[in-house]
Amino acid sequence: MVTLFKTLKNDWSISATVAGFLAVLISYSGPLIIFFQAAQKAQVSNTMMISWIWGISIGAAIAGIFLSIKYKVPVITAWSAPGTALLVTLFPNISLNEAVAAYITSAVVIFLIGITGYFDKLLKWIPQDVAAGMMAGILFQFGLGLFTATDTMPVIVFGMLLVFLVAKRFTPRYAMVWVLVSGVLLSLFLGQMNPVNVNFALAIPQFIVPEWTWNSTLNLAIPLILVSLSGQFLPGMAIMKLSGYDTPAKPIITATSIASLAVACVGGITIVLASITAALCMGKDAHELKEKRYIAGIANGIFYILGGLFAGSIVMLFSLLPKELIAALAGLALLGAIATNISVAMKNESHREAALITFLATASGMQFLGLSSVFWGICIGVIAHLVLTKRESNTPNPSSSQSSKN
Repeated sequence: MVTLFKTLKNDWSISATVAGFLAVLISYSGPLIIFFQAAQKAQVSNTMMISWIWGISIGAAIAGIFLSIKYKVPVITAWSAPGTALLVTLFPNISLNEAVAAYITSAVVIFLIGITGYFDKLLKWIPQDVAAGMMAGILFQFGLGLFTATDTMPVIVFGMLLVFLVAKRFTPRYAMVWVLVSGVLLSLFLGQMNPVNVNFALAIPQFIVPEWTWNSTLNLAIPLILVSLSGQFLPGMAIMKLSGYDTPAKPIITATSIASLAVACVGGITIVLASITAALCMGKDAHELKEKRYIAGIANGIFYILGGLFAGSIVMLFSLLPKELIAALAGLALLGAIATNISVAMKNESHREAALITFLATASGMQFLGLSSVFWGICIGVIAHLVLTKRESNTPNPSSSQSSKN
């Protein structure tokens, strides 16, 4: 234990801590909004809503910190945002008790998929070009959000962009620190902070008795399994491999599933591997040395713990920041990840079309048969890769044909 603390002390950095904080900030100010919509549909009390946030925060924190320390990799975990979107469509036709039972069912099934190693086998079938195209498609909207935010708050967004460029030139490692500080100062100076009553109080989780029904199993548990695997674990593992981390999916899926089971009965939906916010913690902005970026995963978990303990107040504190500031933060923080994935996707000329098709399908935001554009992007991309690769292998080489004639 003493050795561990010494290692953490030596490896700790401000840039990795900021990366972990930004990942939590974006999660709370983005996907958490879907949770509020679901809570309104279910007509749950504020006390129960706080319990939900406590569950997803603590579950993500424990899984992320454990995995980051164990494997020395920035493992960023979160709750299933696509799964939360399902709740909005299902409430109030299913009860909260049925929803909790569906959380437990999905966690058990995902655990079995992870522990058997089948998910790792699936990843081997996905070409790197296609995976990079998918990831670029996921991140593309965040890049656009940086500039669409100028429609309502141009001074703040352009000011943050200018600070980013200057900081990248002179202090690249701390660029996002300066961007965050400048965004907050500009918002304060221009009076753009959202009016919120902040009341610091410890959150108290509420136990919910699960109630298994065929209705919740078919309409929530099964779709939750599909969207968690295709919309979260798949792109999450893809970006880890593209960032140079070869951690197998088996321990990650196993640990997050156990965390999901632990928090299900307080309203915490399935804990999964993050993809979008993970990109913030796996690039050079987190740390120049790849082997020290795992600190971002630990910092991410620590901030999640704080968010969970003060669920009723910390979330309100985050809501002080204007959404345009959050959009600009996300867009600037993910520029490096977008560039890396586009570069990898377009690198191999013979696979470029398949990667481009994957990128476009993923970025389209299509929803077909209830499954996300991430799922369809990877499926269409793999099919395109297989078809185009076969066509190329059957196409005669002009040089060899000419030499045979000679």
